[in-house]
Amino acid sequence: MGYLDGFKVTLKTMFEDRVTNEYPDEKRPKPARFHGRHVLNRYEDGMEKCIGCELCAGVCPARCIYVRGADNPPDAPVSPGERFGFVYEINYLRCIHCDLCVEACPTEAITESKLFEFSFTDRRDAIYTKAELLVDDQGRPQHLPWEDWRPGEDEHTSAWVRATAPSGSAAYEGTVQWSGELGYGVRAPEPGQSADEPEPEGPESAETHTP
Repeated sequence: MGYLDGFKVTLKTMFEDRVTNEYPDEKRPKPARFHGRHVLNRYEDGMEKCIGCELCAGVCPARCIYVRGADNPPDAPVSPGERFGFVYEINYLRCIHCDLCVEACPTEAITESKLFEFSFTDRRDAIYTKAELLVDDQGRPQHLPWEDWRPGEDEHTSAWVRATAPSGSAAYEGTVQWSGELGYGVRAPEPGQSADEPEPEGPESAETHTP
């Protein structure tokens, strides 16, 4: 009977509850601070948040972001500043989803959604342009044919940044320090690692945008 001992684990687990999911029909819920595909956000009045400063491209360790700014046309400004992001591209064949671009952005223009399932049939599709990254008129991300979007994957974008804003400083944990987004308004701050501790003193007014 010794040779049957090797089947004990197999026979035992055959009658236990399954611990796997039927992917892709069923997906596990993603953590609130999961890093996925980027989106370029707009202010609540529809103006673009990106000012073409190129800080995201400069901080990117994978060198996957290319930005070129341009002066805002006086008669039809794209962003509330002097400049806007004329060209914005992200190469997802190189992106490591570190979220450093989100932390470096001074206007909260670039954030990351929860989507990570890409199914490219052409390598050129992996280079996202500004037209593909910019949210639509309702503030929702563009849904491209090779992306598998599920409900809720555009919510809670880059939550770890909103837990300790600005610039990741824990002194601002739980305090709104960012402007509203088209379709979402001013997002509530996410709880941080010290959420059970007394809330620190600091600025309490939300940063607002006036066109």
